[in-house]
Amino acid sequence: MELNKVVEESVKIRKAYHALEEKYHGRKWDIQEDALAMSTDVGLISRLIMDEANIWPAKKDETNNLEYKIGEVVWWLAVISDKSEVDFNKAVEDFIKKKQNDFNIE
Repeated sequence: MELNKVVEESVKIRKAYHALEEKYHGRKWDIQEDALAMSTDVGLISRLIMDEANIWPAKKDETNNLEYKIGEVVWWLAVISDKSEVDFNKAVEDFIKKKQNDFNIE
C-alpha cells in the first residue's frame, strides 16, 4: 500500500476510534494522547523483540505480536502526521533521501 493510501485509510480507522472514545469517555483523544498510545506500542515492540531473544516473556496473540505492532505504530505515525498537517509520504521520502545523501548511497 502506498504511503498516501496508508494515511487515508488510517484517518478513517482513527475516526472510528474517536467515536468509541466519545462514547466511553465523552471526548476524542488529542494528539498528545495519540502520541502516548503510540509510544506504548513502541515499548511493546521492544518487549516482543526481547521475547524473541529469550530475555522477556511476552504473551502473544493476534494483536500482540511483532508484525501487528509494527503495523500499528506505522498507523499511529500516519494519524499523527495527518493531525500535524505533515505530509507523511514527503516526510519519509525526505528522510530516506537525506540518509542516502549522508551515506553516499545511490
